[in-house]
Amino acid sequence: MKTITNFEDVAAREGEFQLATYKKMPLAAVRGRGAWVETSAGERYLDLYGGHAVAATGHCHPHVVEALRAQAGELLFYSNLVYSEVRARAAEKLVSCAPAPIAKAFFCNSGTEANENAMRMARIVTGRERVITFTGGFHGRTADSISATFLGKYRELGRPNVPGHLCAEFGSIASVAALADESVAAVMLEPIQSMAGVKQARPEFYRALRELCDERGMLLIYDEVQTGVGRTGEWFFAGSAAGAGVVPDVITLAKALGSGVPVGACLTTDAVAARIKENDLGTTFGGGMLAMAAVVATLEAIERDGMLENARASERHLRESLEGVPGVARVRGAGLLLGLEFVDEIAAKVHQALLGERIITGTSSDARVLRLLPPLCLRREEVDLFVAALVKVTVVGNARSSGSKA
Repeated sequence: MKTITNFEDVAAREGEFQLATYKKMPLAAVRGRGAWVETSAGERYLDLYGGHAVAATGHCHPHVVEALRAQAGELLFYSNLVYSEVRARAAEKLVSCAPAPIAKAFFCNSGTEANENAMRMARIVTGRERVITFTGGFHGRTADSISATFLGKYRELGRPNVPGHLCAEFGSIASVAALADESVAAVMLEPIQSMAGVKQARPEFYRALRELCDERGMLLIYDEVQTGVGRTGEWFFAGSAAGAGVVPDVITLAKALGSGVPVGACLTTDAVAARIKENDLGTTFGGGMLAMAAVVATLEAIERDGMLENARASERHLRESLEGVPGVARVRGAGLLLGLEFVDEIAAKVHQALLGERIITGTSSDARVLRLLPPLCLRREEVDLFVAALVKVTVVGNARSSGSKA
């Protein structure tokens, strides 16, 4: 097999040998640094999407790269059947970043696997079977997770669905209370619903959920696959002021946790962990040495480079810069999980027009909302570059001239 670099050849070979999944952007990424990726054609793109919120530390952060090189030269992998110093460090570091009473970590491979295991933990602990999730929530594509998803077409793709999943209205505690009987093991939610258009509830909703779960013997699970690991300007949404300081019983993570190396995790309390016995949970690749080295280095890079503070500062600068931009109704979200809500349904057209300006963004299930999930190292001048391009394509350029009513 020879190496190919021409974009048309790369696309043709993928089309011939790879099963179709996503509709792809017309570029082949070959390298990246910080918030930038370079294509096979030698073009540089400002990446404000981070490969589905994965590249939190930026592409090829030197500390992460060096940690992976060092670990790869020692031991790529061994399973959880042996102890591991790097796994111990990863668990300790991750738990130390989490709010009390979170005290234990279970490592797996992805966000959907983390969510599957979180629901299993709730069923084991409570002896119940049903799980309440929400309109607009997305929890993954494996059987239990996609059955817990009530967003657009996704749940239909998982048919036949796993039984025992109930749907409440996001932001409505009354709708949760109406479903929460003695058969319900857990309430699981994305505290900020990313794919639904970056939707967030009022702080009192999260507080009321915590109280209801405690009252009725249910576990509270936060799916922080996208909001976790510094994305909102805090290590987690759990324990933050935006969520009224509420800490759930289980937090699920993935995406940014390994800076691009596949890894997921469930974080939980000592009280929950005490009910989990050997062989209740398991995974072949979860907790592998290479992934654990990536976790440690990712958390260290975020900490050492002040990326939490930078995410908050970048959010403030972006919000200020977008004030008064025609067509932008408001900015949703927190930190660098942001949704730009337009007055009209032009998000897809803006996304395409920005690609023409060599800027990568994301869309959502809301046709008015453009999602931004950039690296947490995003610089002020990169925000300015994006805002200038956005004004160009929405006010005087492509998006408005392509049939939008805006």
